[in-house]
Amino acid sequence: MQKNLYVLILISLLPLAEVFSQEHKQKKPNIIFILADDLGYGNLTSYNKNSPIPTPNIDLLAKEGVKFNRFYSGNTVCAPSRCALMTGMNMGHAWVRGNSKAKDGKGALRPQDTTIAERLQGNGYVTGMFGKWGLGDAETLGAPHLKGFNEFYGFLDQAHAHDYYTNRLYEIRNNITQEIKVDSNAYTQDLILDKALNFVRSHKDEPFFLYLPFTLPHAELKVPAEILKKFQNADGSSKFGKETPFKKTGNYDDQDQPHAAFAAMIYKLDTDVGRIVELVKQLGLDDNTYIFFTSDNGPHKEGGADPVFFNSGGPLRGVKRDLYEGGIRVPLLVRAPGKAPAGTESNIPWAFWDILPTVGQITSTRVPSDINGISYAPAILGQKQEKQHDYLYWQFNEGGLKEALTQGDWKLIRFKQKGKPETLELYNLKEDIAEKNNVVSKRPAELRKLKTLLLTAKTPSENPTFDWSEEEL
Repeated sequence: MQKNLYVLILISLLPLAEVFSQEHKQKKPNIIFILADDLGYGNLTSYNKNSPIPTPNIDLLAKEGVKFNRFYSGNTVCAPSRCALMTGMNMGHAWVRGNSKAKDGKGALRPQDTTIAERLQGNGYVTGMFGKWGLGDAETLGAPHLKGFNEFYGFLDQAHAHDYYTNRLYEIRNNITQEIKVDSNAYTQDLILDKALNFVRSHKDEPFFLYLPFTLPHAELKVPAEILKKFQNADGSSKFGKETPFKKTGNYDDQDQPHAAFAAMIYKLDTDVGRIVELVKQLGLDDNTYIFFTSDNGPHKEGGADPVFFNSGGPLRGVKRDLYEGGIRVPLLVRAPGKAPAGTESNIPWAFWDILPTVGQITSTRVPSDINGISYAPAILGQKQEKQHDYLYWQFNEGGLKEALTQGDWKLIRFKQKGKPETLELYNLKEDIAEKNNVVSKRPAELRKLKTLLLTAKTPSENPTFDWSEEEL
């Protein structure tokens, strides 16, 4: 009789044990990382109050979280920037240091390039990516299913991601990344967002990492007609006045109203971010979810985009493919109710390669010891950031070698083409955020110090696609 009583008590406690187990698992915070594509520092009204395109949903992340004013992308173009984000390596040591076709493996991650998703997956997280990958096609060792993602839906190749209407995308099915057919009349951003929202609903009871590398607002400039109408007058003309049509060039299709289309893409991005945040609230995940929002590099001018018209760089000089601030300084907003102090700002400089160790600390996940990144979790949590970088370094190899290094308020940029003397530019970012006043001839001590750091901040690339030699240059 007593034995039966014990059995009955144990059976009655099983539901409570299951609830406790779920609560225990949920103590690991969820991570949602939203990455816009070619969004400029000045394209958000939280960073540029004079922007002609309101972004209320993204601005709400700033009001309810921490706004970082001096955060940097991994590079000034897509693939290497994402490599830095995923692996914690800067451009002096990363495997991918430029845009390259990932299909042949040269632009794909290797097995030793472990990603933030792999690390979180090993710590009990379910991981999903919805959007543009760019670090390995399906047949390479950098395919999403080999780099730590349980679920993926979207584009593998950068060029394919230019097509907002396509008949094919890629998805992880049966633990393999494979091509799937999609409705060519469907807007890919809508398809991708729906998958992302379903991922959150499906995994609300377990810790998850949701990586959202959206393609908006990268060229080509395409949006559904009903969204474009929001930026058109009743007669169909653009609300931005007389437009100069863009004619098809390369992989970018015609766009009769590029200003209206670009504004509509920013509107769509902002609306979709709002839908993600609202779902997190509806599911009761708000107090246990960190939401990051940033961009992979500065604003573009392809496909009819007009960064001057929209003041896309805000106070910064330069655009995508530049190592001036406008090419690499990007917005970063982090929302985590009850953890990240709402409505605060930080001027601490940090970069994409710091995201992996930062998320590692937030989630109690082990990260590699040989990466360039360090954790900036204290800065997010409103604590004193004791450990900081001595300097930040970038290189870019299209049309010759470009390098940049910042230390404190100082920034050195080096240009070197084969067979030509180097060109050096030195700026004080505190006094000259627009990098208008090159003081290279006036501050020899700062020049010597930063150039010594710049020349020792890197190793020659192991990847033949991005290899360079100072002797050859």
